[in-house]
Amino acid sequence: MSGMLDRIRDVRVGALATWALLVIAVVLNAILQPTFFSLYSITSNFATFVPLVLVAIAQAIVVVGGGLDLSLGAIVALSSVVAVTVMGGEDGRVGLGFAVAIAVGAVCGLVNGLVVAVVRLQPLIVTFATASIFSGSALVVMPKPGGTVPPVMTGIYRTAVAGVPVSVLAVLVAVCLWLVLRQTRLMRHVYAVGGDPGAAYASLVPVTRTRTLTYVIAGAFSGLAAMALLANSGSGDPFVGADIALNSIAAVVVGGVALRGGRGGAVGAVVGAIVLAMAANIVFFFDVPTTYRQLVNGLVIIGALALSVLSSARRAAR
Repeated sequence: MSGMLDRIRDVRVGALATWALLVIAVVLNAILQPTFFSLYSITSNFATFVPLVLVAIAQAIVVVGGGLDLSLGAIVALSSVVAVTVMGGEDGRVGLGFAVAIAVGAVCGLVNGLVVAVVRLQPLIVTFATASIFSGSALVVMPKPGGTVPPVMTGIYRTAVAGVPVSVLAVLVAVCLWLVLRQTRLMRHVYAVGGDPGAAYASLVPVTRTRTLTYVIAGAFSGLAAMALLANSGSGDPFVGADIALNSIAAVVVGGVALRGGRGGAVGAVVGAIVLAMAANIVFFFDVPTTYRQLVNGLVIIGALALSVLSSARRAAR
C-alpha cells in the first residue's frame, strides 16, 4: 500500500498536457460562448478566476515544500470577513483591509506551519483540524453573509487599464510575485526540503523554518484571495471558502506539481486553476446542474493524469 501511495505522489502532469488542457478549455468556452473574447466576458471571467489563482499559488508553494494545506479555503473565509468588518464599506479603509486580510492569513499560516514543522504532525491532519477552527472563527466574526465592501474596490476590480481588465492584471501580478519569489534563497530551500528533507538538513538548510514559512506565505496569498473575493462579490460571506482548498489541490495537480514535493511551480498551478474555472463555465453553458461540478473537476484531473501517463509511457518506449 505504501508503495502505491508513493507512486501516486510521484505522478506529475506534464507541461504539454497542462497547456493542452488549457487550449481545449479555451476552445470549448469560445464555441459555447460567442462573446468569450469580448472585453466584458474576459473581465467577468477573470474576476472569478483571481481568487482560485491566488490560492492555487499558495497551495503550490506548500506542496513544493513537501506539505499540503486543506485549510486555505477557511483562511480565505476568515480573512474576508475580518477585512470587510474592518473596512466597514468606507473607501478610505481599503488599504487597511488589505493589510488586515494579509495579516490574518499569515497568522493562520503561521499556526499551521508551527504545528506541522515544530510539533511534526501530519500536514493533512493538522490543516484538516485548523480548517474547522478557522471556519468557526469566521462564523464568530460574521454569523451570516453581510457587510459592505467599499465601492472603490468593486468599481476598480471590474474596470480596465489601457484596455486590459484589472482582473487580468491581478493574475499577471500574482504570477510576477511568484517569479520574484522563485529567485529567492527561501524558495531554493523550499525545493530542497520538498525534494529530500534529510539531504537538505545535511546541507544546513533550516528545514523547520523553511516549512513554517511555506505555510505563512500561503496564508498571505490566501488573504489576497479573500480581498479578490470581496471585490468580486461586494459583501462578506463566512461560507465562501468551502470548495477553494480542494479546488486548489486539483489546480496544483493539473498544473504539474508533484504531491511528493520538490518539483513543479506556481505557473503551472495558475494554468490549472484557470482550466478548472473554465471547466465550470463549460458545465454552466451546457446547462448541467451545479451538483456535477465536482464530478467535472475530477474528470479533468483524471484526464490530465491519463495524458501524463501516456506521454511518460511513450518517452519510456523510446
